[in-house]
Amino acid sequence: MFAALKNRLKRLSGLSEGTSPAHYRALRRLLTVLMVTVSVAPLLILSAFSHMQYMRTVDREMASPLYTLARKSCASLELFLGERFSTVSFVAHAHSFADLNDAAAFRRIFLALSSEFQGFVDMGLVNSEGRQAHYVGPYRLEGADYAGQPWLREVETKGGYISNVFLGLRDFPHMIMAVHRLEADGTRWTLRATIDISRLEQSLMPAGPDLEADIFLCDSRGVLQTTSRLYGKALDSLPLTLPPAGLEPTVSRMTNADGQQLLVATALLKGTDLRLVAVKPGREALRPWTILGTELLLVLCGGIVIIMLVSHLLMKALIGRLQAADEHRTVIFAQMEHQQKLSSIGRLAAGVAHEINNPLSIVNEKAGLALDMLRMQKTSASVPQQERLIALLEGVEKAVERARGITHRLLGFSRRMEASLQPLSLGDVIAESMEFLQREADSRRVHMSVHLPENLPQIISDRSQLQQVFLNVLGNALDALSGQKDGGRIEVGGKLTDENTVAVSIHDNGKGMPPEKIKHIFEPFYSDKKDKGTGLGMFITYAIVRRLGGNIVVQSQEDLGTTVHIALPLTPPVPTVEV
Repeated sequence: MFAALKNRLKRLSGLSEGTSPAHYRALRRLLTVLMVTVSVAPLLILSAFSHMQYMRTVDREMASPLYTLARKSCASLELFLGERFSTVSFVAHAHSFADLNDAAAFRRIFLALSSEFQGFVDMGLVNSEGRQAHYVGPYRLEGADYAGQPWLREVETKGGYISNVFLGLRDFPHMIMAVHRLEADGTRWTLRATIDISRLEQSLMPAGPDLEADIFLCDSRGVLQTTSRLYGKALDSLPLTLPPAGLEPTVSRMTNADGQQLLVATALLKGTDLRLVAVKPGREALRPWTILGTELLLVLCGGIVIIMLVSHLLMKALIGRLQAADEHRTVIFAQMEHQQKLSSIGRLAAGVAHEINNPLSIVNEKAGLALDMLRMQKTSASVPQQERLIALLEGVEKAVERARGITHRLLGFSRRMEASLQPLSLGDVIAESMEFLQREADSRRVHMSVHLPENLPQIISDRSQLQQVFLNVLGNALDALSGQKDGGRIEVGGKLTDENTVAVSIHDNGKGMPPEKIKHIFEPFYSDKKDKGTGLGMFITYAIVRRLGGNIVVQSQEDLGTTVHIALPLTPPVPTVEV
């Protein structure tokens, strides 16, 4: 896997893949994925370990409040029941059966007992035969026969007994405390007191942050001893299978019949068959921790999103710079290739110019010799039409000089050629250049006009090179007007822009050019004439204008025409600027 990833990254980052946009998009995606993976993977691993520790802490912190509640409630109940059982036991051992057999004394003892300790409902004195000898309370239980009752057998066996909640003769849920007494004369009797279970329920009511918990008592068979907010009233069956309990509270997770998660704490009450149960729904118990967990998850997701966003932006910037560098490198390579082509063309042009110069020299010498011979015989009538021959030979000499000027410029491709500077009139140079193209313009029905101010000063420049500039620009203007129904027009204007610069503008109303072409118009070998152009005209024109110390700018709009602005100095800079 890592080897494949390494090979793919090497392929994408290699120079042989080119500089296509798809290549850089793939490289950006790969590097972004790698950066996000390297950044997020440790974060996820750390989050996983933190989650494990967090869950352990959650379990501990959820169990701790319920454990504390169960322990406090268990201690409170044990104190409540212990105080009342000790009080009943004290009365039984502080008085004899004869003392308690007095109805007035028995009532007085009960009133003192109930006023000091709340929760007592009634009290009865049961003789050795199991019959209630005296009774104080709201029920008519005087003479009630308890012989054979389970609680009576239990108290006679153990000496003291705290019962579970049951209905009994009252037909109402209640709990009893009984103490059995054996006197020195062999008399057996039992003191019995009833506890109001509503007092137990008040002792079990949670407070503070544990209000969501349901706390109640049940026996070993799962019968409710107090009212439960979730599972019913006293003596109803508890629909839960409780885990084994001890004297110390234990907390465990359970699931009820509805699939709801519960947190359950259980503990046995010392000296009874009762167990305290505290139940808290998992949703309620987990609420504060769920909120915290959600916040942590949001922080994690937010961090991952920020990492992804920063990685994307960073890789986009880096790959953008890489792409720009590659494109710049490609342009440099292309320029080097063009320079090599120009060098080859320069060497070829130099060879052609050298070969042409030799016959031109011969033609020039022969024409000069013939001209001299004719002039020597000017007074002789032996040569018919002598004046016409002299004019023709002079025209040959001028053509040879022009051809030499062309070869002179061709040699400029291969070696530096010094400009032949002289004072000249731009109007004359432009007029001469337009004369070369006048026949072609007439054939295409193109109207050419020149609008130059009369006071335009002369400039010092190279006449032949300026002619080449204007010929190239005017030739391009003629090509731009091809296909026009009315032939079109070319307008040449000029003005003195400041003390040292003359500006010439050549405008045509041809098809114009889009901005994409204008950006490349001075690049070598760039042409929109398909097979008709070499792409060197404007490149050479730009080089000549810059060599003469001027500047050239092209403005064009599609279907509106093109304007070429040429700015030339009155006096060329020293040394001559060469591009």
